[in-house]
Amino acid sequence: MVDPDGGLLRGTLDVLILKAVSWGPRHGYAVAEWIRAITDGELLVEEGPLYTALHRLERNGWLTAEWGYSENNRRAKYYQLSRAGRQQLRAEVSSWERYARAVGKALGALTPLTA
Repeated sequence: MVDPDGGLLRGTLDVLILKAVSWGPRHGYAVAEWIRAITDGELLVEEGPLYTALHRLERNGWLTAEWGYSENNRRAKYYQLSRAGRQQLRAEVSSWERYARAVGKALGALTPLTA
């Protein structure tokens, strides 16, 4: 489930981040931990790409952010879905579900199609 360079398949990080914060605010490390835990360690998000994506999603208006304190009493930026982000998440999930069904059909093919 990772590309040859060790990152997530293209296009997955944004939707995973949006889903991770769909239940309420999370700081970056908590987002990465949620992704790791929910995928049983299959998907690991490195710090650089994670924070680049968080900032991009915030610039796009899909996330809002507020400074607060983490469980360790450290200052952390907490991200949450905006209204536009909730709409984007619905659109992305729908798109990914269609994509997964199509790939599943192709991988489950028992015979070749003839022209």
